[in-house]
Amino acid sequence: MAVILKASKPQSERQEDDAKVRSIVEGLLKDIETRGDEAVRALSEKFDSWSPESFILSENDIEAAMAKVSPQDLTDIKFAQKQVRHFAEKQRASMLDVEVETLPGVVLGHKHIPVNSVGCYVPGGKYPMVASAHMSVLTAKVAGVKRVVAAAPPFEGGAHPAIVAAMHLGGADEILVLGGTQAVGAMALGTETIAPVDMLVGPGNAFVAEAKRQLFGRVGIDLFAGPTETCVIADDTVDGEMVATDLLGQAEHGINSPAVLITDSRKLADDTLAEIDRLLDILPTADAARASWENYGEIILCDNLEEMLEQSEILASEHVQVMTRDDDYFLNNMTAYGALFLGPRTNVAYGDKVIGTNHTLPTRKAGRYTGGLWVGKFIKTHTYQRVLTDEASALVGEYCSRLCMLEGFAGHAEQANVRVRRYGGRNVPYAEGASVS
Repeated sequence: MAVILKASKPQSERQEDDAKVRSIVEGLLKDIETRGDEAVRALSEKFDSWSPESFILSENDIEAAMAKVSPQDLTDIKFAQKQVRHFAEKQRASMLDVEVETLPGVVLGHKHIPVNSVGCYVPGGKYPMVASAHMSVLTAKVAGVKRVVAAAPPFEGGAHPAIVAAMHLGGADEILVLGGTQAVGAMALGTETIAPVDMLVGPGNAFVAEAKRQLFGRVGIDLFAGPTETCVIADDTVDGEMVATDLLGQAEHGINSPAVLITDSRKLADDTLAEIDRLLDILPTADAARASWENYGEIILCDNLEEMLEQSEILASEHVQVMTRDDDYFLNNMTAYGALFLGPRTNVAYGDKVIGTNHTLPTRKAGRYTGGLWVGKFIKTHTYQRVLTDEASALVGEYCSRLCMLEGFAGHAEQANVRVRRYGGRNVPYAEGASVS
């Protein structure tokens, strides 16, 4: 039986925090919808002390920002984008249109059509997340999105040069220096100077995530995102230093990032706790990592692989690092997670920054029903049908008419009947079988 050696903050306390954010965001979005640019500017001044002549960067602004990026940083950005682009292109190539003749004279098909416009949010406050530009902007462009708007908050009084470079190299059509709820709201709702988009993607803080949730329906979104989560599944083939590093490496995202170790080794659990204490004394981001670990960190001790799998499925964590004697057991049997990182030679940071898979992933157990961001998220699959012969139309029409009347839809039935009369030569009365009062 699984034993919790270290527990996290109760779920009830997390829900209280969510309720506060929900109320604040609702008011901010209403203000943006009512006052447009005026509200966006006021919020930007309030939260970021940022009120430029225009939030949209000009070509000269973009060139000036890119000139501030070192050659090595540009090379690294281009390398990462090459990996992301290559994998995204392979994914796109796997999505084929379909057309099939299901009955003689009846042709059904579907087409994959990109969303027309997308707003990509790139976090840039405490940690300017350059990689998020690759994951959203570039992936949208590979999918074929015509208009990609990218937004990131100001950094040290202006646009963050490396983020702008990543957005521009990724193919952004418009770049906004605008952060938080005001950025997400402006892109989704539109203002006098910012045309609205059809879809919002990208990670962000609790306010950005809640804004996306409230805007869902008016626009599409990639997924409902919460704080970064990581789960390490490990046995005694690895040591406490590696496990502790992988846990704290994600816990540093913020003060509420869950980090969980699932293991069948009591020694590894104890060694990991000792290593976490040691690393928190030297890690530059220890303040955030310590808060996350103390409030949201867990260690679960299991008896065997099957129990480790069971616990990981319950968690449905965003990132799952597997380091065991049989990593393929988890690859072949896990069904609820964001992304898997198999073996000690890889890790979540590779996926976050450079290896080529997308780092925008489901949190809060959403891995039970959705995967992460990929080219397919930017593509709508639309069906079509075509009936080529009179005989086929009459045949389908007869079945359709009876099924419509089974449900009481006389008007639907008549859509079928008129074609049976016209193409089948049968004198079917109006809404045959209907009981019309």
